[in-house]
Amino acid sequence: MSADDFHYYEPRLGHGLPHDPFNAIVGPRPIGWISTRGPGGGLNLAPYSFFNAFNYVPPIVGFASIGHKDTVRNIEQTGEFVWNLVTRELAEAMNQTCAAVPPEVSEFDLAGLTPVASRRVAPPRVGESPVSFECRLTQQVQLQTAAGDTVPTWLTLGEVVAVHIERRLLVDGVYDTAAAQPILRGGGPADYFELGPRFQMWRPR
Repeated sequence: MSADDFHYYEPRLGHGLPHDPFNAIVGPRPIGWISTRGPGGGLNLAPYSFFNAFNYVPPIVGFASIGHKDTVRNIEQTGEFVWNLVTRELAEAMNQTCAAVPPEVSEFDLAGLTPVASRRVAPPRVGESPVSFECRLTQQVQLQTAAGDTVPTWLTLGEVVAVHIERRLLVDGVYDTAAAQPILRGGGPADYFELGPRFQMWRPR
């Protein structure tokens, strides 16, 4: 293929397309549905599409918030959060928690969700979610450019200290990812995906 077969752009100069392709290329991504409790006891629940797992032992997950939002502030002040799996059945409720509301408004109430007490951390998990990770803050970093300039995005990393899994998702002791029906964030302004067909590929020995 020749250079003419590729759309080339430098992000600092703009992509020249109807919609930024970056999110679509790095996708689909799992959703960080993060529940927190503020220092005053108020509850917050918000979804983040820049989310993933970063380490096995100990298990560490992380998400990036574009803007210093309530979730980031709560974790900054309390050092704790819970990640909750978003399933196809919970998609509409998750979307409701995207609403821009004042800190005193609980997204649990807004979306009709049930806060259930965690075992190891103060923030509750989403009772309707089949999988939750209770997490303690390990690092919180403001991102910066290659030139060293800060950008208004904060990366939060947390160690998973407790895990809740609905037993129906454990088949002969193995977690069945597809059975949970997780939804994944795409790159368009409103694109989400469900899991497609599974295939297996073993590592060479």
